[in-house]
Amino acid sequence: MSRVLTNRLFWPVVVLLALFAVNLVAFPGFFAIEVKNGHLFGSLVDIVRNGAPTLIIAIGMTLVIATRGIDLSVGAICAIAGAISCSIILGSPDPGNVGTVVVAVITALLVALVLGLWNGFLVAVIGVQPIIATLVLMTAGRGIAMLITEGQILTVNSAPFKTLGSGFLFGIPVAVWIAAAIFALAALLTRRTALGLFIESVGINPEASRQAGLRSRGLLFSVYTFSAVCAAIAGLVLTSNQTAADANNTGLFIELDAILAVVIGGTSLAGGRYSSSAPWWARSSSRRS
Repeated sequence: MSRVLTNRLFWPVVVLLALFAVNLVAFPGFFAIEVKNGHLFGSLVDIVRNGAPTLIIAIGMTLVIATRGIDLSVGAICAIAGAISCSIILGSPDPGNVGTVVVAVITALLVALVLGLWNGFLVAVIGVQPIIATLVLMTAGRGIAMLITEGQILTVNSAPFKTLGSGFLFGIPVAVWIAAAIFALAALLTRRTALGLFIESVGINPEASRQAGLRSRGLLFSVYTFSAVCAAIAGLVLTSNQTAADANNTGLFIELDAILAVVIGGTSLAGGRYSSSAPWWARSSSRRS
């Protein structure tokens, strides 16, 4: 029992249950879920779908914070990804074409990859403090998105693109599937390989990790790039749900929500271990070894 009470996730879970209880009293139908046209609808479904972009960004932010860093540029990258995708779709003669949407999404992700490399370059090579390095892109990113959209809100009418934010797959919102896939990928890479140990090592003691032969520079490039790509995916989901690219408001302050989610999840802002307890597959692997 004492082990449960001392777990970092104990009080967040208690507060979450308390919120559920309050909502149940205030709104008796809060937990009601119904099926319409083969799709799930209800307050809980809406909460999970609308929280998916924050979850996606929080996954990337977790790895960054675990290395003693921070990424304040994720909101701006959301806006840039949305602006790029909508610009490409609107510039196409057939906005509803699946190929056009695929090109738009891939282009947005590639640009985010470059932006992530830029953040990693400032932190790992130049030696700029992470909060300052990412603040540069946080400030300039909105301006870049405004340049792409020419200061306008770009409204798109593309059914394939709209699927990312408001579509359904097997009755569950596509955004939830995307968030679950990214979570599973990050969990497998960091818990089934040595990558998670390397990230924690750099966060606990960068100098000792370097002397032990760990190439922390490449690791920092990786986590900042991954964070930027996660932000771009979240931006595509947000833009798709809005069916418009708004350079000023897409992903506004979402970096603060993501950081809060990471901290509530048990990750220390001081870096190092980013999970209050290892997942079951990590525990079973350690027992076998």
